[in-house]
Amino acid sequence: MVEKQHEHHLSVSLEPLDDFLLIEPGDAETWTRSGLIVPAGADQGCRTGIVTAIGPDANGIEPGDKVLFPKDAGYDVRVGAGTVKLLRREDLIARVVD
Repeated sequence: MVEKQHEHHLSVSLEPLDDFLLIEPGDAETWTRSGLIVPAGADQGCRTGIVTAIGPDANGIEPGDKVLFPKDAGYDVRVGAGTVKLLRREDLIARVVD
């Protein structure tokens, strides 16, 4: 008797604790309002991303905010087919206002 293997798809979501934030990093390239393309390496060690979830102690920031943070800050976490960034509120440099 041959046993069939069943695929198990795990539906994983992350809920940040304390003052941690979950950020979806921006694309490798950024377009300015005037249409200029800024390559990822041109931003001198910073990245942008969209805050997707916040811990209960993360003040002054909301899901949906676009933020600027150091490239080496936090942790890269693979979730499904993508990678998100998990970092502390104190690691943010600025909120980006378009």
